[in-house]
Amino acid sequence: MQIIELIKALFYGIVEGITEWLPVSSTGHMILFEEFVKFQQSDAFMEMFRVVIQLGAILAVVVLFWDKIWPFCADKKQNYLKKDSWNLWFRILVATMPALVLGLLLDDWLDAHFYNFVTVATMLIVYGVLFIVVENGRKKTKPHVSSLAQLTYRDAFIIGLWQVLAMIPGTSRSGATIVGGLLLGASRAVAAEFTFFLAIPVMAGASLLKVLKFGLAFSGEELAVLLVGMVVAFWVSLFAIRFLMAYVKRHDFKVFGWYRIVLGVILLAYYFLLAKPA
Repeated sequence: MQIIELIKALFYGIVEGITEWLPVSSTGHMILFEEFVKFQQSDAFMEMFRVVIQLGAILAVVVLFWDKIWPFCADKKQNYLKKDSWNLWFRILVATMPALVLGLLLDDWLDAHFYNFVTVATMLIVYGVLFIVVENGRKKTKPHVSSLAQLTYRDAFIIGLWQVLAMIPGTSRSGATIVGGLLLGASRAVAAEFTFFLAIPVMAGASLLKVLKFGLAFSGEELAVLLVGMVVAFWVSLFAIRFLMAYVKRHDFKVFGWYRIVLGVILLAYYFLLAKPA
């Protein structure tokens, strides 16, 4: 087993843990990271690894928000069921349906046609501009959805449609769903929190599909690389989620919009000036 591969997985987990939850596109950062840090693993393994490493990030959401998402309680008077949690999960289910259906149909096709520098950089810039425009448009209005309980099934479905757009690499799943939530009148905290919860079934389902496609015949090194990436992604995600929830209480998302634009321009410049084949 090569220790250097585990070190690469460690840094990959750090990148994943930060960028999965901040609306800056984990895919954009992964493409840039992989351009400079080359794994000595098969293409099939790396395709699976990029997705399944997200399970570590999902676990961080489960740990941090366990009280909100666990639908059972020990109180006999409530019939051992937490009504708010069940209502939340029903909304998550509604929001998940568009991505579930289209994800099964288009996952491989999108990876084959859109997982590239130009698409990722373009989407980074487009959604960066959108964040700035949306936040500027909210200056004179107050959000009318200030808690998760106020999200309707219609709101959840529309946010789910925004999540479908995140199937295009560079869009950012959290970025797309947060923009959708903001346009519906949700507060920044509600938009971010619902995005975290929505990630649980979506990312778990995507990871399962990738594992089944790859198969379970992992080599010892492949399994070690995957586990290191997932564990690191989990611990880094704990800090990233806490940071974002604290940040949105006092600030807007425009800084992430400007960051996306700068990163997108850097990716385009790198591709056309340095990386593009002659």
